[in-house]
Amino acid sequence: MTKSKFPYKPSKISIIFDFLFLALCIFVVLRYFPLTTQNPFQKYDITSVVYLGIWFIVSYFLGRYRPLHLQKYVVTSFNLIYATVITFLIMWAISYFIFDKYFSIRVLFTFTTAVFFVNSAFHLLYFAMLYAANYDEQTVEADARTDASLKPATPLDEESYRDLCSVIIDFSGEKVFRELNQNIDLRSGNTYISFSSVLNEFKAKPKYKFSTIVNLQLLNNVRGINKMFSVINTKLPDDGTFICCFETKSTIKKRFLAKFPKGINYVFYTIAFLFNRFIPKLFFTKRLYYDLTGGKNRVLSKTEVLGRLYLCGFEIMKEKKIGQINYVYAKRIKQPDSNIKRFHGPLISLHRIGENGKKFNVYKFRTMHPYSEFLQAYIYNKNSLQEGGKFKNDIRVTTLGRFMRKYWLDELPMLINLIRGEMKIVGVRPISAHYFSLYSNELQELRTKFKPGLLPPFYADMPKTLEKIEKSEMKYLRLCQKNGSFITDTVYFFLIVRNILFRNARSA
Repeated sequence: MTKSKFPYKPSKISIIFDFLFLALCIFVVLRYFPLTTQNPFQKYDITSVVYLGIWFIVSYFLGRYRPLHLQKYVVTSFNLIYATVITFLIMWAISYFIFDKYFSIRVLFTFTTAVFFVNSAFHLLYFAMLYAANYDEQTVEADARTDASLKPATPLDEESYRDLCSVIIDFSGEKVFRELNQNIDLRSGNTYISFSSVLNEFKAKPKYKFSTIVNLQLLNNVRGINKMFSVINTKLPDDGTFICCFETKSTIKKRFLAKFPKGINYVFYTIAFLFNRFIPKLFFTKRLYYDLTGGKNRVLSKTEVLGRLYLCGFEIMKEKKIGQINYVYAKRIKQPDSNIKRFHGPLISLHRIGENGKKFNVYKFRTMHPYSEFLQAYIYNKNSLQEGGKFKNDIRVTTLGRFMRKYWLDELPMLINLIRGEMKIVGVRPISAHYFSLYSNELQELRTKFKPGLLPPFYADMPKTLEKIEKSEMKYLRLCQKNGSFITDTVYFFLIVRNILFRNARSA
């Protein structure tokens, strides 16, 4: 039992939940349990009130009504068992000695059992959520940068340099050593080489002493990648360089499939993928995963790693694959984003520019790898656009995401925006700030005079290039100005439906 002082102020929320659980159990038992009496609610009305009174008194003295977040799961569970047993015995005694067996012990036992299991399920769910929410991520404070210039350092002596080269070769191989030696000054005292997955190693380093920080430990084995990136950001001077490495999920897949016989290799891979890829991103299982594995052998996509770097204030300068490992050279360009904790559920909200230039959140099903939203400018500068105005060779989109996009399944949650009045049925596509910046000033101004829509004029004209997309949207918006949105949208609606049904118009 809980060792606590009495009296104490009971939690109103705990009492309310307890009452609701008890009332629900009594109602279900009397309504659906096979009873011999014709009017069970009438027969057991006084019994139910007595049961409730005894339960509340016993629960209070066991300390069950203290705030639940201050209790421990094991203690709470035992107190529930004590309350259940004591209440049942008291009610049995009342039935036997006072009511002369007026009510059925079998019904009483069913009451008590139902109450116990409902409360147990609630406690398990509550403490599981509390456990998941208390995931012990360390916070990073991005202090104001003053005099963030590189501090001079003494070069390594010959013996220290040889020892460093030897350790790099032993840890990462000869090819990695040659790559690093060609691109950075390993002799410099302003270069720091790490082989660790521990965040505190970087937190202990002085600020602005190192122009280049290299971590040769795979990011797949790092717990708290965003925290590590952010700490390294704060340690580098302006325009400092950070080099990291990781194994992509596609490489891991090939290696895993080759390890096991055909037929069962995909079964094992699927199990490993779900465990190492999805469980670390789910709210309920995230902390449990890290407690079990220590964050080792995580599955990371290339998109996720690059997106994390941009989120944490870096710009990608160079990518290099050596053997099975990807190496990324990144330059520090700004402070880390203040919100470095991200969630990766199937439903996402994206910042888009709407009517009157106001930004609003568009809801969609996730079709891209995590952190894709931070790579728009990077993908555009690297690959430009393809036909239809989409990014060419967009590595951010998943295989399932391509299928969902083709048939507009990812856009179903945008009905929420329609109901909220942020969008209409026909209208220009809601686009990001980066994509918006690619448009002409005239079209930007015209676009913000109308609500965006679920069905864009794109599907009426099917333009192939960004220039033609701009002309298509300009034509539609001019017609809205001239004829009004209702008439224009009605005409475009039937044109879009015709192209979708009979001309095989599909999302890119």
